[in-house]
Amino acid sequence: MPATAAASSIDFWFEFASSYSYVAASVIDARGAAAGVAVRWRPFLLGPIFARQGWRDSPFNINPVKGRYMWRDVERRCAALGVPFARPTRFPQHTLLAARVATVAGDEGWGPAFGLAAFRANFAEGCDLGERATVAALIAALGRDPHAVLARAEGEDVKARLRDETARAEALGVFGAPTFTVGDELFWGGDRIDDALDRARGL
Repeated sequence: MPATAAASSIDFWFEFASSYSYVAASVIDARGAAAGVAVRWRPFLLGPIFARQGWRDSPFNINPVKGRYMWRDVERRCAALGVPFARPTRFPQHTLLAARVATVAGDEGWGPAFGLAAFRANFAEGCDLGERATVAALIAALGRDPHAVLARAEGEDVKARLRDETARAEALGVFGAPTFTVGDELFWGGDRIDDALDRARGL
């Protein structure tokens, strides 16, 4: 079996502006734990990838028919999972600062906790992730110092790392979110979580 065919972990590539990433984030850790597979949360930015595809907006806004389907589909999925959902007043939201904070949180071991909080703020609580005060409040609610975290998140090192992560995602072939990778094997979409976990277990 090829070396990339089996692993003890999967990478969860997510974008805070992505509705389907919210659905996946709500279940990924529990699914991973049940399968005995570690999940590594990997924040990245879809905007630069979309721009190189010639898109200046979400494909769900570019194609309104597709967008209407997506919102109804997400609503159904969240209801089935018992996950709260409220359509954001603005879509997509500006998520650069949240992604930078997620990078810091990942370093410090609270990445999934911040990720879930940020997704819920966007897709369940009517908050604007583009507002610095919103992000600061999420950090504080997790028992962290917002000033210290934001200072680090806005440092050149973290900015560069998020750019590098986005470039890494694109190099792997990531074109949307959520995406799961097991080695070099890519699985796109929240309905591919179990496939990615099976791959990680060598099934």
